[in-house]
Amino acid sequence: MNDKKAVLDNGPFFHGTKAELNIGDLLEPQYVSNYQDKKSNFIYFTATLDAAKWGAELATSKSKERIYVVEPLGEFENDPNVTDKRFPGNPTRSYRSKSPLKIVAELGSWNRHSDEEVNHMLTSLKKLREQGKAVIFD
Repeated sequence: MNDKKAVLDNGPFFHGTKAELNIGDLLEPQYVSNYQDKKSNFIYFTATLDAAKWGAELATSKSKERIYVVEPLGEFENDPNVTDKRFPGNPTRSYRSKSPLKIVAELGSWNRHSDEEVNHMLTSLKKLREQGKAVIFD
């Protein structure tokens, strides 16, 4: 019998943000969220470039959008904010951890979603906030 937990995903993993960070820096919980004006209990990441792009594009800062390649330094779980809530299963391969993520690289270039797609997403998120449904379970 194997006591080891099954690995959720082997990556590679990405973190989309507007924060300017360096290779070797650690992303950790208990910093102000990219999306809400509160500290986050988890650090969020994904194994899909598309989800990382949304993370960078939707972060509230006015700084440059960035996508970092990250390495989880501890256990992680499916992100309950999208898994089985917005999408059956975890097709976005979105995760969260209470352990740090180490930045191992930054993507030098990537194609953004179109302005139309970003504006549609922002409008949808605004509507959810107005309806009191834009809750992040953290």
